[in-house]
Amino acid sequence: MRDMIESMTGYGSGEYLDGSLRASAEIRSVNNRYAEISVKLPRQFISHELEAKEIIRKALHRGKVSANIQLERNAGSEPLAIQINAEMVTAYSAMLHQIQSLSGIQDSVKLEHLLRFSDIFSSTDEDSELQAREWSAICEALNRAIQALREMRQKEGAELVKDFRLRIENINEALTKIETLSEQTIRETREKLRMKVKEVLGDESKISRERLEMEIVLISDKLDITEECVRFRSHNKLFLEILESNDPDTGRKLNFLLQEQGREANTIASKSQNASISQMVVYLKEELERIREQVQNVQ
Repeated sequence: MRDMIESMTGYGSGEYLDGSLRASAEIRSVNNRYAEISVKLPRQFISHELEAKEIIRKALHRGKVSANIQLERNAGSEPLAIQINAEMVTAYSAMLHQIQSLSGIQDSVKLEHLLRFSDIFSSTDEDSELQAREWSAICEALNRAIQALREMRQKEGAELVKDFRLRIENINEALTKIETLSEQTIRETREKLRMKVKEVLGDESKISRERLEMEIVLISDKLDITEECVRFRSHNKLFLEILESNDPDTGRKLNFLLQEQGREANTIASKSQNASISQMVVYLKEELERIREQVQNVQ
């Protein structure tokens, strides 16, 4: 579980020393829709690639992540944990001499010929212990790099939250202005309708009062954006609540809310017959787009 919202962009490095062993790790991440992880390990630990990826995956749920891990060992600091297999050396030497005799080749058998047979060497128990120490050092360096990366991502995430809160506040203020303008527009439209009817017929009393009121109500309903504004504010409230949650799926949820907010803005625009409201809706969409661009970088 996360302590706070995280960006998907960051860098971290870590190092771990264990006697003569030195493991170092660098990890970078950028925004990505899913978790895409690549790991470069020392050659002798390539078989541990899936294990290293799983360590990263548990800490970083989204983003394109690349890790580079290196291992160094001070030469001569510890005895080599390998031994010579004398029986294999004798067998290969005899075989090479037999081949030489059968082929009639005059060249002598040399050490370099024997060294091509890898099984003349065998690992000792100390070799397994050393590999375990090396892998443990690698994991520790990787975890330290991940922690440094997350600290950087959390710092950037905190800045994103500040920006989101400010823009949601701006949107709520704009909605208040839109609601005021809408009420004014509805009142003006009602009065214009009455005046138009009176102008055409000369005497409003000749018209069915009920019919006139019904027409006014229908027009008012078409212009009324109360429901859209209420839903928009509800989405804004939920947006802020998600920012405060420890949900690892924050980025996807915010993206979904932005789609809903965009729909409400479009509906308000389609109902509007007021130039000032149309301008405010343009402002709403601009703020939503700025938020959307930033949300793409939220884990």
